[in-house]
Amino acid sequence: MKTIAIAGTFDTKGKEYEYVKGLVERLGLRSFTIHTGVFESAFVSDVSNEEVARAAGYHIQEIVDKKDRAFATDILSKGMEALVPKLYKEGKFDGILSFGGSGGTALVTPAMRALPIGVPKLMVSTMASGNTQQYVGISDIVMMPSIVDVAGLNTISTTIFKNAVYAIAGMVKFQEEIKAEAMEEKPLIAATMFGVTTPCIEFAKEYLEEQGYEVLIFHATGVGGKTMESLINSGLIKGVLDLTTTEWCDEVVGGVLAAGTNRCEAAAKNKIPQVVSVGALDMVNFGPYETVPEAFAARNLYKHNPTVTLMRTTMQENVIIGGKLVDKLNMATEKTVLMLPLQGVSMIDAQGQVFYGPEEDKVLFDTLRNGVNKDVVEVIEMDNNINDYEFAIAAAKKLMELMKA
Repeated sequence: MKTIAIAGTFDTKGKEYEYVKGLVERLGLRSFTIHTGVFESAFVSDVSNEEVARAAGYHIQEIVDKKDRAFATDILSKGMEALVPKLYKEGKFDGILSFGGSGGTALVTPAMRALPIGVPKLMVSTMASGNTQQYVGISDIVMMPSIVDVAGLNTISTTIFKNAVYAIAGMVKFQEEIKAEAMEEKPLIAATMFGVTTPCIEFAKEYLEEQGYEVLIFHATGVGGKTMESLINSGLIKGVLDLTTTEWCDEVVGGVLAAGTNRCEAAAKNKIPQVVSVGALDMVNFGPYETVPEAFAARNLYKHNPTVTLMRTTMQENVIIGGKLVDKLNMATEKTVLMLPLQGVSMIDAQGQVFYGPEEDKVLFDTLRNGVNKDVVEVIEMDNNINDYEFAIAAAKKLMELMKA
């Protein structure tokens, strides 16, 4: 029998969680309850809040005595993050479900993020219709709006609770109904792509797949870059085609799609063969046009679509961006290639296009040429735009060469 872990504050929301527990069991599934509240649970749980607190190095009474909600949330969330993956490895549950407001969501989602990709995880939250990155991170948590607060049983809340239970039940009950397709095991390559570098990556992907590789494409939107770095660190990735490093523009200039200061480190640290390029380093990303900071009002702005506005990088910014990439490339000790497309770094950095900027690109290329350690990083320059077929295939072939060496 499949088991659903139900995690939450059973002291303050005991009635709601008992209702959900009953729904799970009526569907023929076993419930496994984890109490994350500070005070005594309204019903007997399978895992007590004392056990959760101990996993973080505390006793629950210490948390009670502190009388500090923020402290309690921090400690209990750390306990959950440590305890829940262990319980999963022990076979205690097959999927996990929780409900809450901002506090309840912050309590349980770190534990959900710590579970392997593919384990069903559903968070019903008042925060689900806003920015959920802080809760989901680079995991596959499903966030579902609660519509009303998780405070009582009423016409709306019970409908949402039922739908959530049906959803998690379907995830765990039907896992074995559709058998996984038998797929030949192939070396995994991670590649980065943006809308304006799509032709390049599609050409390279098609070629690599014809040669017997499996290519995972990550959209370079901040989360995409972080996810790729995480998978490289996990040991799953055998080669990296990081041709779209645009997230550094947002990191340096202050756009909305930054991937953090550890971007472009994982391949070097894990000695994974990598071919790197400068895809979309001509642009910083913002939301709708009216959200662009006033300080950038006079800049070269382009409405990519109603929700995305792009800003052309300047020569001064490209010196800094190039320097950041140099620092990361120089972390490598082996098997690294930097490819420079001299006729433009994106679809709109081409002759006649809105971001065409030979001078800006030259500063970027010069910074990279002069900064990388050529004893380790091979620099290849091609008189192409990054989206030209010749450039894409050359990058793919170079990565294959590194992986076979």
